[in-house]
Amino acid sequence: MYGGLLPFSPLPLYPLCVTLPSFHLLQEKLRPWLDWNPTSGQNRMALERASSFSQQVGNVTLKNSYSIECLSLPGTPFNRAIKASNFIRKELVLIIKQRKIDLAEGKASPTQDILSHMLLTSDANGNFMNDLDIADKILGLLIGGHDTASSACTFIVKYLAEIPDIYEGVYKEQMEIAKSKAPGELLNWDDIQKMKYSWNVVCEVLRVASPLQGTLREAIVDFMFNGFYIPKGWKSHKSFPSRFEGSGPAPYTFVPFGGGPRMCPGKEYARLEILVFMHHLVKRFKWEKGIADEKIVVDPMPIPAKGLPVKLYPHKSLVN
Repeated sequence: MYGGLLPFSPLPLYPLCVTLPSFHLLQEKLRPWLDWNPTSGQNRMALERASSFSQQVGNVTLKNSYSIECLSLPGTPFNRAIKASNFIRKELVLIIKQRKIDLAEGKASPTQDILSHMLLTSDANGNFMNDLDIADKILGLLIGGHDTASSACTFIVKYLAEIPDIYEGVYKEQMEIAKSKAPGELLNWDDIQKMKYSWNVVCEVLRVASPLQGTLREAIVDFMFNGFYIPKGWKSHKSFPSRFEGSGPAPYTFVPFGGGPRMCPGKEYARLEILVFMHHLVKRFKWEKGIADEKIVVDPMPIPAKGLPVKLYPHKSLVN
């Protein structure tokens, strides 16, 4: 399914997007994840394992939507969530044990990531967290950042297919960055800072298709707001990435990552992940949707009902 990256070969984007965060998390065993060959036996096995891990995270995410079910009855979403969380903990404990070995042998850095930080940081009494406590903390981070970024990447692909002029703006920006790189040179933080238009597009996608539902965008009754008449049924879905130029929206009028002291701590990671995804996809392909009017379902986050199949068209000349 993931090997057919050819024109007129449908590729379900949502399952792939949902796999990428897990694939990155499991880099201890599933590397590499950016420049992988999908026809390689080793990488195909890695992708299948990451996909399995990803599905389990999705099941745990569903637990929050069905929290009213307090009994773990066979066949219920709550029961699947309990089994999935146990599966994930086992995987995480294996990673934790290996990281301890790598730290002791100098193969991993104490400042490498949050896992190393948790393993080496004690409380005021000098006590360290045990492996299961660390696994629970990592699981919490997974639930907060797994399906959210995947949903965002999926809808970015959807809207770029639907609005060609916005795709061209993103393509132009990303190709300018790609052409400035030496062959094989990776993206760096300065490159991410140059992706201003691309990030405006991401923000617009987050505005019209927020992964976390709750801000309703359709007027259910007629009403007046600051002297303006808003009729029932009015929707604010027309896409204008330019609304985010300059200083952008007023504070607390656009809060896909929350705001104030409880703002999502993963905002910059999500920004990095999404922009790197856009860079590698846009510079290699143009695409069109396989299903023109595919239905969007919310379960519990918005996803295309059929996984957003697309037809990929490789650019004639590829940079790096």
